[in-house]
Order: sequence, then C-alpha cells, then structure tokens
Amino acid sequence: MITLYTIGFTKKSAQRFFDLLKRAKIKKLVDIRINNSSQLAGFAKGNDLQFFVKEICNAEYEHITDLAPTKQLLKDYTDKIIDWNGYVRIFTKLLEDRRIASKYKIQQFDNTCFLCTEDSPEQCHRRLVVEYLKNKNPEEEVRIIHLK
Repeated sequence: MITLYTIGFTKKSAQRFFDLLKRAKIKKLVDIRINNSSQLAGFAKGNDLQFFVKEICNAEYEHITDLAPTKQLLKDYTDKIIDWNGYVRIFTKLLEDRRIASKYKIQQFDNTCFLCTEDSPEQCHRRLVVEYLKNKNPEEEVRIIHLK
C-alpha cells in the first residue's frame, strides 16, 4: 500500500500544520507551488519550511515545480478566463506533456505529503497531482489522505 498525503498551509497555524504532518509520520514534504518564497507564505517559505520539516517532523523537503501549474494557467483561473473544469483539463494535459508518469515513480512518494497553498483540496492542483499519480499506477494500491 502506497500512501499519498496532501496539505495546504492557508488558514492553518504553524502548530496545526506541523502537528498534522508529524501525526501522519510523513517521510517527505513535496512542495508543488510555483513560487515557494512568497512573503505571504509565512512559516511555509521554502528555506524555512525545509528547516522546520527536518527539525519538527524528521522528514525531507523537496520543491518540485514540474508538479505545479504554469503562472499563466493560474492567472487564467484566478481571472475567471477558465473555470475549474477547464483548469483540470489544461493541468492534466500539462502533467502529460511534462511526462510526469515516466519521470516520477509513485513508489518514491510513499508516505509523502504534497504541499500547496489552498486550505482545501477540492479545487487545488495538489489533489489533481495525487489522483493523476494514482490513476497512472493502476497496479498499485494507493491511498490518498488530505490533511485538514
């Protein structure tokens, strides 16, 4: 069984965020934001996050922009040029074009948590990423847990 976690940092205190990760006993936090150094990120800035994840959760940190949407896709969605269904279609094609299924093996992500900004996974690309990985590996038993 492969377990994939997701988490968003928005609307969470640092204590809640790291408690969720620690209780899940993650081995790695994979940051799938385009920009992981925004001033708005607070405790979730890339360099700080790498330190905190290691110290608090004894886990690794990796920033993988291949699993992030493009700036243009985000802008088109935010500006309501495309709706959520359009976003899903374009983002899924982006994952295909980037050859994610052959570049990354799902086994390397066992007990990994995928991080993005949104507080809820319903309309966030982190949910799309883990579902994509699961669907591309039908021979594996994959469990997806969204930490809230």
